[in-house]
Amino acid sequence: MNVFDIAGRAMSAQLMRLNATASNLANAGSVSGSRETAFRALRPVFRTVEDSPGVATVQVDRVVQANIEPTRRHDPNHPLADANGDVWDAGVDQSAELIDMVEAARQYQNNVQVLQTAKTLTLDTLKLGQ
Repeated sequence: MNVFDIAGRAMSAQLMRLNATASNLANAGSVSGSRETAFRALRPVFRTVEDSPGVATVQVDRVVQANIEPTRRHDPNHPLADANGDVWDAGVDQSAELIDMVEAARQYQNNVQVLQTAKTLTLDTLKLGQ
């Protein structure tokens, strides 16, 4: 396990966060005819993987639904309205999703910088040997 592997795994984890956030934002405006079928935000759950002593990386363990409940809205003219005239808006907090997206993008960029620094140091070390 080297710095390139570790940063690569970290970037993969952040990419998974970005994909989940993109899915959540894409479905934020969706409507359903029942509470049970309404979209709920997705969250990746990560676990630490220790490949060798003192070296830990991250891996996606599973993807779960967030605890944000869908919102009932009375709209009897909507084609998906139930017998009471209600529809259910997706359980997505758009503000929280945007914050999570910015955080994941920054962490991804931090790992890109780690890779660039490691590459530069490796090339500089090779130049010393010439």
